[in-house]
Amino acid sequence: MSGYFDAFDPARMLADYPIGEGFLEGPAKLGPDALRALQEARFAEVVARAWEVPFYRRLWGARGIEPGDIRGLDDLPKLPTYSKTELMQSIEAEPPFGDYHGMEGGYPNVVLHTTSGTTGAPQPLFFGAYDREMQNLLLARAYLFQGLRPEDVVHSVYGFGMVNGGHYIREAILHFTECLLLPAGTGLETRSEQQIELMRRFGATVIAGFVDYIKRLAEVAREIGVDPARDLAVRMISGHIGQEDRGLVSAAWGGAEIFDWYGVGDTGIVAAEGPDHDGLYLFEDAHLVELLDAETHAPVPVGETGNICVTVLFKKTIYPIIRFDTNDVSSMLAGRGALDLGLRRIAGFQGRSDNMVKLRGINVYPTAIAAHLAEHDSLTGEYVCRLTRTGSRDEIAVVVEVKAGIAEDAALAGEVRDLLRRRLGVEVGVELVGPGGTADLSEIERRQKPIRLIDERNL
Repeated sequence: MSGYFDAFDPARMLADYPIGEGFLEGPAKLGPDALRALQEARFAEVVARAWEVPFYRRLWGARGIEPGDIRGLDDLPKLPTYSKTELMQSIEAEPPFGDYHGMEGGYPNVVLHTTSGTTGAPQPLFFGAYDREMQNLLLARAYLFQGLRPEDVVHSVYGFGMVNGGHYIREAILHFTECLLLPAGTGLETRSEQQIELMRRFGATVIAGFVDYIKRLAEVAREIGVDPARDLAVRMISGHIGQEDRGLVSAAWGGAEIFDWYGVGDTGIVAAEGPDHDGLYLFEDAHLVELLDAETHAPVPVGETGNICVTVLFKKTIYPIIRFDTNDVSSMLAGRGALDLGLRRIAGFQGRSDNMVKLRGINVYPTAIAAHLAEHDSLTGEYVCRLTRTGSRDEIAVVVEVKAGIAEDAALAGEVRDLLRRRLGVEVGVELVGPGGTADLSEIERRQKPIRLIDERNL
């Protein structure tokens, strides 16, 4: 029986999908025609594999699509999109794994993880050995693009267990970089106070993780008498930043440089911010990315928000992914960007369309509220939205943390309420709590992604 490491050739992978200078001088510099030709060839392989998977035969067949109808990228819009909804329906019909993975042919060495379950029941995630290492390679590409150095000590706060995050970062750093990794995990896996001591003892220079917990770590450091600027050596933070105020995050860590990247468990990394801090560059040699209207699934114009829909060009063994609607919202940026690379750019994560709340005709994205709260100096940036219903009318109350020493009075609540009304375009309630007052609700110390919306309409 062949082993996991027999299923791929690292040298061949790095030649096809280079990292470091090879990426900057290779895929990142391809002209439109050369990039298109590369995508066409890889797309053909993925489509051929998808026809072998029951999920796609059923999904496409229901639209009257037959093998041979999809001849190239021009035919991509003919294929229906799908999301986690269809995947979970597949699991319900064919428990426990569904029929979207393509393991009927007896593929060995399959890696199984699950999603975090933030927006519902956890979904199984399947990776063939080749596909898994390709995702690891591409994440290492992003870290090197952002300035990761061989001498760096990377402190990762991504969670372990069944979720993919912590394992993914560990494999990317160890397999495709020369850095030393501190796989601390979440605050549940390694207490926050202990994480600060580990960072100080081992000289952590880079933090990788979700920005919410990274901000919390800076607070914990100060609570135990550690000044991140004076006592720690963090120079770079790479994680999921979204609409957060980067200046505040950087200042909390003594001026560390902040980098964003985007991906989901199914696809791996899709786009990464570069040293120009001018949007997130799509790794277009590895992914086809569309931004689509959440309701009509039609392409949205450059500059307008739409759902990020991904086709993965290297997943040709286990769980091929063609037109997967992530329900994450972003917008495409115009032009080539400051680095003058031949890759399109997105603005980064701007909310979730399936977590959107419509209040009096206004779309409110709870995950995007952090950017607005960052405008007020008296707030820590931590919050939770509570969704309730009065009669037929939905209401949101935002539970907001204030900094230590700040009075939780009616005047401050009014200021925050006015700020959110201006930024959101609709009135929401505001409840102020002290530092750490939202932690039990958001579960920030225990979860890979903190809870930002609690739906209490049916409680």
